[in-house]
Amino acid sequence: MKNLQKNNKNKLRITAKDYVKAVKKADREIELTLQVGWKSIHKIHKSKKLYDRKSYKKKLGGED
Repeated sequence: MKNLQKNNKNKLRITAKDYVKAVKKADREIELTLQVGWKSIHKIHKSKKLYDRKSYKKKLGGED
């Protein structure tokens, strides 16, 4: 940033990638404000393909 202040020839440019990132972040913020109640923000999505013995046994109802 110091270089940009000294040298006015260099200008910041917004790329398509930056634009998409900003729009996604804004949409997510709007979604969270419009939603009623609390929602986890940093929860990692668990794949359905991943084998999980606990959930598998839960679906069976405790039967072996």
